[in-house]
Amino acid sequence: MGSTLNHLVSALLVTILSVALLGFGYPYAIYWIGQAAFPKQANGSLIVVDGKLIGSDVLGQLFSKPRYFHPRPSAAGKNGYDPTSTGATNLAPTSKKLYDTTKATVAALQKENPDATGPIPAELVTSSASGTDPDISPEGAYYQIPRIAKARNVAQTVLRAIVDAHVHSRSFGFLGEPHVNVLELNRALDSAK
Repeated sequence: MGSTLNHLVSALLVTILSVALLGFGYPYAIYWIGQAAFPKQANGSLIVVDGKLIGSDVLGQLFSKPRYFHPRPSAAGKNGYDPTSTGATNLAPTSKKLYDTTKATVAALQKENPDATGPIPAELVTSSASGTDPDISPEGAYYQIPRIAKARNVAQTVLRAIVDAHVHSRSFGFLGEPHVNVLELNRALDSAK
């Protein structure tokens, strides 16, 4: 009986210690380290302009006006781009619904970009796994330049230079692909006026 009680007390003490260290100590330590070492990232990489929150570096948002670069389609949440309900369509490559949706997206993209040339970059007609991807490929941005140039009455070479200036290369030179942040590009467009 005494050894069973000792085992129960030991198990209870280990449980309490584990909960205290791993349930409270570790999360608070990581929180404070994040706040001290990476405050912007730890708080969502939020972008505030003139005291107004306009978005995040790491979350895509919908831009639909012709004068702006448009992001990837989104399946996150009811209307897309919902960071509280991220996710993809999870439709199989053989899905008729995926085929029909992609076909409709291609048609809409061609209608809003009638002067675009070359093949349509895949990310402009397919959603990302999270539905909140903030980036597109440089080719995805170049594809949209004729529409934006016409809407803003600016030379395409000016827009190409803006895109070129905002291309992020591969991390460490080999991870990922070159990309541009859509919100960053659109802010640069508005700054250029």
